[in-house]
Amino acid sequence: MDDTAFEKQSALFALAVSDIVLINMWCHDIGREQAANKPLLKTVFQVMMRLFSPRKTTLMFVIRDKTRTPLENLEPVLREDIQKIWDSVPKPEAHKETPLSEFFNVEVVALSSYEEKEEQFEEQVANLRQRFFHSIAPGGLAGDRRGVVPASGFSFSSQQIWKVIKENKDLDLPAHKVMVATVRCEEIANEKFAGFTANETWCVLEEAVRAGPVAGFGKKLNSILYAYLSEYDAEAAYFDEGVRSAKRKHLEEKLLQLVQPAYQSMLGHLRSETLEKFKEAFEKALNGGEEFSVAACNCTECYMALFDEGYADAVVELANWDSSKVRDKLCRDIDAHVASVRVAKLAELTSSYEAKLNDALSGPVEALLDGANKETWPSIRKLLQRETESAVPGLSSALSGFDMDEQTKEKMLKSLEDCARGVVEAKAREAAGRALILMKDRFSSLFSHDSDSMPRVWTGNEDIRAITKTARSASLKLLSVMAAIRLDDSVDDIENTLCSALMDTKNNAALTKRSITTFDPLASSTWEEVPPAKTLITPVQCKSLWRQFRAETEYSVTQAISAQEANKRGNNWLPPPWAIVALIILGFNEFMTLLRNPLYVGFIFVGFLIMKALWIQLDIAGDFRHGALPGLLSLSTKFVPTVINLLRKLAEEGQMPATNNPQRNPATASRSFQNGNTSIDTSSSASSGVTSSANGTQYSSPTKEE
Repeated sequence: MDDTAFEKQSALFALAVSDIVLINMWCHDIGREQAANKPLLKTVFQVMMRLFSPRKTTLMFVIRDKTRTPLENLEPVLREDIQKIWDSVPKPEAHKETPLSEFFNVEVVALSSYEEKEEQFEEQVANLRQRFFHSIAPGGLAGDRRGVVPASGFSFSSQQIWKVIKENKDLDLPAHKVMVATVRCEEIANEKFAGFTANETWCVLEEAVRAGPVAGFGKKLNSILYAYLSEYDAEAAYFDEGVRSAKRKHLEEKLLQLVQPAYQSMLGHLRSETLEKFKEAFEKALNGGEEFSVAACNCTECYMALFDEGYADAVVELANWDSSKVRDKLCRDIDAHVASVRVAKLAELTSSYEAKLNDALSGPVEALLDGANKETWPSIRKLLQRETESAVPGLSSALSGFDMDEQTKEKMLKSLEDCARGVVEAKAREAAGRALILMKDRFSSLFSHDSDSMPRVWTGNEDIRAITKTARSASLKLLSVMAAIRLDDSVDDIENTLCSALMDTKNNAALTKRSITTFDPLASSTWEEVPPAKTLITPVQCKSLWRQFRAETEYSVTQAISAQEANKRGNNWLPPPWAIVALIILGFNEFMTLLRNPLYVGFIFVGFLIMKALWIQLDIAGDFRHGALPGLLSLSTKFVPTVINLLRKLAEEGQMPATNNPQRNPATASRSFQNGNTSIDTSSSASSGVTSSANGTQYSSPTKEE
């Protein structure tokens, strides 16, 4: 039983692994049951049915020790016996009507007896051998070779076939062929993938591309890839084509997946390098004076072409990778850089013209506003128009190189004009914030200086009321100039409103008797015919500023009046006429007494000289100029030291002649004393002159006292 099972298993194994099955028969056994191997043939045909999709196998019957019976007579007998065996074998439903020729090619070969005809035998064997040499050629002995397995996979294939046969399973040769091809092609593909991974050239290339772009990257990588794929094709050439192609495709995918990061890195370096070169070239072109739009267009075309050349050098032929995303990103980066440079250049250009306008307008406008008068705003308008007409064409010419649409260009030119107006308005608002200071300066300039700009000396002949009114009127006109921005040719009535409300005292007195909110023209937050946006100082603010201005300039007027009165008092030392008459009448007796006693006159004269000297030394007029109490306090501290100092000087001058000329006669001494008196008188005159000068300075400018 075991021998029969093994016989079937071995027969099935032979049919599965062989293209040609040789059956050795003795010539005399043809037609016999056992000796002709009929049971074996029956077994072969039975196991053939177990092949799920059997291939066509060649059955070669080799008849040895051929007798004189011709082969043409023996072969039909043998084929008839084979057909009978085939017909007697039970078949599956699908193969009941299938002829023998669908499964087998039957070949019959006869060999002479080796012992009797050795040479003929060897010749016949040599011919048969030649047929085996060319058995797989078209028309050869081999069958359809549907289940053929390459030699490299034969060992594995045979092991798997025997394993299936031993497990008594149906053997699907095509599936087995696919399985063997799958295993072997997978092994070959893995070997080639591992070899590629460890390839020194690839490792060096991968390391280099991490650091930067590599020249000839695509050519080098393609060479390595094709080399390993060619090795795969050579080793897997005889395996199932479908499996071989599928595994090759899988190997390609794995290899491309492995090299894709390097390829992407190469493209990234190429994009970055191209972008940097573009930036440098673009900046150089702009610095060289080339127009912006021309430089941008030329540089973009040049460096996009350079990127395309680099991409063509880095392309991997096996991959169908789309580089459009990288190229599009480079385009976007270039466009973004051009846009940013464009914005920066436009901003720089605009800022340059705005700075020029600011420099051209700030100083003159500020000076015009500081000296505000009726011609201030017309002059500012002329200045603004002149500078704007000078700057706008220059900016328009510069913008022509940026290839922008007319709407954007007009918008930028309008922005420059608005900037110029903004500079003027800013200076106007700044000046309006200093309106009170400017009004006080204008008042001080007109009140404290004459028409020749010389400091005014209040001698008593000036009309302080008229001067004050003139100075205040000029300050009020300055306030009216500062009240609103007048860059248009519109006419307003601000000056008349301010004059009627603040300078017309009669009208003001009448208004105080009425309702302020109804009749006061300054009880409002807007001016008539002046938009709020153009208003710098509202009517209410003007009224408040004027009130503050009057309060702060009132002191100067009061000081001028005081100085004028003091000057008058200083120039009038004589008492009133009635006092002089009273002195003459009441002092007649004393006058006669002096005439009768001349010695009294001498004492009075000496007392006068002493009092004059004390008056000058103590500067009594200067001390009492600031008030009675401060004058008394000052005199109390200086009186005793001044008297002592004066007596010491008199004593020293009295001793000096006696020491130098002790024999001098009284007449000489008398002359010396007279000279001393003269000296004292001279010093008194000098001191008086200083006092007079001091008094003149005191009353020359009340503003300086402040």
